[in-house]
Amino acid sequence: MFSIQVIDDEPQIRRFLTICLESQGYRVLLTETARQGLESVALKSPDLVIMDLGLPDMDGQELLLQLREFYKGPVLVLSVRNTEKEKVSALDRGANDYIEKPFGANELLARIRSLLRTFANIEVPATQYDDGHLQVDMASRRVCLSGKEIHLSRKEFELLQLLIAHQGRIITQQHLLKTLWGPSHAEDTHYLRIFIGRLRAKLGDNPTQPRYIETEAGVGYRFMGQG
Repeated sequence: MFSIQVIDDEPQIRRFLTICLESQGYRVLLTETARQGLESVALKSPDLVIMDLGLPDMDGQELLLQLREFYKGPVLVLSVRNTEKEKVSALDRGANDYIEKPFGANELLARIRSLLRTFANIEVPATQYDDGHLQVDMASRRVCLSGKEIHLSRKEFELLQLLIAHQGRIITQQHLLKTLWGPSHAEDTHYLRIFIGRLRAKLGDNPTQPRYIETEAGVGYRFMGQG
């Protein structure tokens, strides 16, 4: 099940979006302010964000900039602002689509499907991690600890790669499970505990004093390395 974060201060819009999106099987996360939205996106890693520009605590154009500092998923702006200047500014600041209010439900749903299809095909770019102790080459899938190569299973490597790709940020258990095992395993948190435990053991990471993988109890995990 895809999750969609709605950031909009209008109760009637939140109600309409909830009915519209839940009828299509999406999980809806609701927030009324920009700061609530930023916190929710950081903690819950939704698959898509729908946001207004006219928010009570921060202009939506500024929210886009702050959101793009850590969120890589699709962002769709819903706004009454209809000038070309506002649209261009929003797109330049990281929005992937822009719909004027009032809008039609069918058009909105079609654009959401299009964005989710597009982003589902984007792969994590190849890169490297190196803090002088742990070296991870994403392209060759080679992992070394203190100069000695260690073997990770395919799932263990994908888990490490995903954590490193979001270094410094919490990734929720559900996001990790959906990404690595598929939507039908979103609640199988025991899978994750087993693989996190194996990964920690191979990295020599102490869960009580972690150097690499920190647990946010009941929420998810954060890669803390310094590379």
